[in-house]
Amino acid sequence: MKFEFEQISVHIATGGRAHKVGADFVVFLHGSGQSHLTWGLQSRYFAYEGYNIIAPDFPGHGLSGGAPLTSIEDMADWLARLLAAMGVQTAAFIGHSQGCLVALEMASRHSAYVDKLCLIAGAAAIPVNEWLVDASASKIDAAIEMMTGWGHGKTAHFHDNTQPGFNHLGFGRALMAGHDKTALHADLQACNAYNKGAAAASAVTQPCHLILAASDKMTPLKQGRKLAGMIPHSTITEIADAGHMLPSEHPDAVNLPLARFLTS
Repeated sequence: MKFEFEQISVHIATGGRAHKVGADFVVFLHGSGQSHLTWGLQSRYFAYEGYNIIAPDFPGHGLSGGAPLTSIEDMADWLARLLAAMGVQTAAFIGHSQGCLVALEMASRHSAYVDKLCLIAGAAAIPVNEWLVDASASKIDAAIEMMTGWGHGKTAHFHDNTQPGFNHLGFGRALMAGHDKTALHADLQACNAYNKGAAAASAVTQPCHLILAASDKMTPLKQGRKLAGMIPHSTITEIADAGHMLPSEHPDAVNLPLARFLTS
């Protein structure tokens, strides 16, 4: 759906279902250079399980207008204002990669909105290779190719895809190309600059589950485990032979523990 907010049109995927009074909200937060399409196989699944789904394209991403936001803090503040404008009081927040940082910052800055946290392929800090940051500004096609290659596990590279008829690498490239040309660069700089993840993680009081990829080259498994150790009472699911793009590459393996966590 389109939601007019702060003088821009924000695209919000609802999983194909209208929001229902009294249903629980689940907010899906995409990663760097991504959009609501990251969550195509989660948003619809959980919408049909009865949840009210909010999977927004951040400004300058996907089908949303406006200029990309330039810091994780700004993204969290923008999200809090968006939820207030939509009349959402509390929700479960599901973040992927950069979206994990935004979710942690939401829990730190706007904790009243956060009922639960699920962090997928995340870490407390996500430093980015300087060549990639530069390429995202001057050689966007090369940056997209690099991130798509790094972001997927070996099954995707062998085209042994988990979803019949689905090309993970082709989908990843097309998804990342569908933004304002400055979006990826802004995201990567925001990740590089964010240094509050450890403090935010240690202050989390809500239930938290982490879904981590064993072959993640972008937020390595050891960093995900380290993040889990910072969050009181967190639990972990580790998915073998999976790369960073877990939601699209291994949707069934993500949806099952996520469903258990949301109902726990």
